[in-house]
Amino acid sequence: MEVRFRDVDPFSCWIWLRFAHPPGQGERDYVEGVFDSWFVLGKLGAFNAENLQAHDAGADLSWLPYDPDEAERAMPALMHDLSAFEYQGDWGRCWVDLGTSDALGLDLLINALGQLDRDVVEIAELVIGGVNDDWPVEEDLEAPFAGGL
Repeated sequence: MEVRFRDVDPFSCWIWLRFAHPPGQGERDYVEGVFDSWFVLGKLGAFNAENLQAHDAGADLSWLPYDPDEAERAMPALMHDLSAFEYQGDWGRCWVDLGTSDALGLDLLINALGQLDRDVVEIAELVIGGVNDDWPVEEDLEAPFAGGL
């Protein structure tokens, strides 16, 4: 799976997937499940690089003294919105307002889609940001979106 970044506006970002073949309904269900799960975690503030206490502790997590006050002091990092996934031929896309979530969330999405590519549906390309010339987007970006939790 090739990963490319184009112009990324965190408050209005299109994410594009080009599949090796147009995905069937079962494959679409997996793709949409990944994006829905990713969004729920982002909406709940999971992608907050200011509070990575377990990660920062290193390999030995036994008896880690987790500090809830440190977690509370971190600035909120919340995703705001995600559109329904759309398909056109071998392309799929969705729009996301990443809000104040950190780029850590994009890394986790890339990791999950990489595994999905290996196990379920062949994803030829993941493109984050920008638009495709052959599939225009709405100028009024607020109308078509679902609204999260």
